[in-house]
Formats: sequence, C-alpha cells, structure tokens
Amino acid sequence: MNGLRSSCGIVAAIALAGAGPAAAQAWPAKPVRIVVPFTPGGGLDIQARLFGKKFYETLGQTFVVENRTGAGGLIGAEAVARSAPDGYTLLFSSASLAVNVSLYKKLAFDPVKDFDPVSWVSSVPLVLVVHPSVPVKSVPELVALARKRAGQYNASSNGIGTTSHLSIEMLKQYAGVAVTHVPYKGGGPATTAVLSGEVDIAFVPVLSAQPFMKSGKVKVLAVTTAKRSSILPDVPTMKSYYPEFESDNWYAFFVPAGTPQDIVTKLNAEILKALKAPDVIDYLSHDGADPVGSTPAELAANYRREIVKYAKLIKAANIQPE
Repeated sequence: MNGLRSSCGIVAAIALAGAGPAAAQAWPAKPVRIVVPFTPGGGLDIQARLFGKKFYETLGQTFVVENRTGAGGLIGAEAVARSAPDGYTLLFSSASLAVNVSLYKKLAFDPVKDFDPVSWVSSVPLVLVVHPSVPVKSVPELVALARKRAGQYNASSNGIGTTSHLSIEMLKQYAGVAVTHVPYKGGGPATTAVLSGEVDIAFVPVLSAQPFMKSGKVKVLAVTTAKRSSILPDVPTMKSYYPEFESDNWYAFFVPAGTPQDIVTKLNAEILKALKAPDVIDYLSHDGADPVGSTPAELAANYRREIVKYAKLIKAANIQPE
C-alpha cells in the first residue's frame, strides 16, 4: 500500500510539474486585472488602459484596470504583492515604487522580493521651470543666482516624496544651492504656484509646462531624464550639468513574485509589440512620454539602481513621509 501511495504521489507530482507550462501557454484564459495604484485620469492610468486595449486586441481576453489608490501607491502595490502569482493580476506602477522602499520605514510587503519585473514601458520626464521674474536663461545661471541669493528662492512640488520633490533635493544636493521646498497637494496646484509667481522654481510634467512655455508664462531650463525629451529636443538635460542628476517618473509592469516564467515572457512580448503600434507611439508622444521597452532583467537592473539612488538622496535630506 505504501508503495502504491508513493507511486501515486510521484505521478501526481509529474502531472503538476507538467501543468505549469501548459497553463502558461493557455494564458490568459480569463480576464486579467491591471492594478494602477493611483487615481483615474492620470498618465499612469491612461497608459494602463491603452495597454489593456492592445492586449485585448492581440490576446482576445479582457484586461480590466483597477485603481487601488492611497499611501503614495503602496495600497495598490500591496494588493498585487498579496495576489496569486498566476498571471491574472498585474501591477502597472511608476518610479514611486523605487522611492517608497526608502521613504517608508515599515512596509507590509517587500517592494523588491514580492514582485517580478516584466518590462519598463515608458520614460516620463519632468522639466525644470522658473517664473519669468527669475532673471536667468539656463541652469548654470540659476545655480549661480541661487547661490548668490541663498535661501531667497522657493520651489514647489506635488508633495513629500514625489519625484518632483526629490528633483528639488537633487538640485540642492548636486548643485549646492539653498532653496526652500514648498509641498502642494498634487501637480496642478504645484504648477499653478509657479505660474502665479507664488514660488520661483518647480519641476513639473513636460505636458504641464509646454503650453505655458510657448506663452512665456514660464521659462524651461532643463529636463530631468537621462536623455532629452522627444517633444522638447532642444532643451538640455540636468544630467549634462550634474552627472548624478536623473529623475525619471518611469512607468513599468510587474507581477507577483513566482509568476510562471512563460507568462512573464509572453506578457513582455505583448508589451514590446504594443510599444511599436502607431496609436501607442502617438499617445505616448502626446502624453510627453518616450517609449522604452525592456527585458525583465533590464527592468530589474534599473529598478535596483533607482532604489539605491533614492535611498541615498532620502537619507541625506532626512525626508520623512507625510
């Protein structure tokens, strides 16, 4: 009897082992959730819906976007981390995921160990803008003036720990200037503050700055991404002045750790295919983003670099979450 049980156990184990690739090959056999950890209507949400549409067109299965907001993206991320690693729950998140590793001391999940990277999707720059009353036309001129008038200039951000805030800290640390950080509740108020002259400096989304740049209501000095923005090709990068300065509000897909590799590979291929579609390229351009596309390993490497970079920055500035 024991021998029979042992034989049955071996057969069952072999069957289960063989079911993995077969299940992955059939994926997706039911609707898939794309969890977006921020509110509807923003760039992250809209891109998620765009990719969900492309996945439906090629895979014939519904991809439903679910907004799970709160705690700077942590609530949605935790929901995915606790989901079954079966390919039916995806996380579409931003650089905030790398920031939160160091910003919050106690997390209910591990932002590194609890996710498997799938693909870096897009690069989303911020732009350094100043109010027209600030008598500068370039980053070196701004730095020289801010050093001369130490503490006299202030800078708005979308809130504590956001990439706009951390870009201000990079300016302070890398350029050695003293400016006062003024946090606002969101990108709209932070942008309005610099337009009205309530603050002097801001790092704002490229699309927010573009119309006001043309009307002369702000002066655009630089972009924060490693490469120049495709929609502002004549604007230099902050990295060209300060090699360590790189702030990219990137968007990327992750899945719960342990998701079958075949599913990760298939999803990665679908993302790369979608990034070549004319309507996706057109939308990303209009949203101020540049398509990237990567292997899971490339996203993992970038994610680790981002975590190290922001950990150093947050510690040096002693940034505490709200």
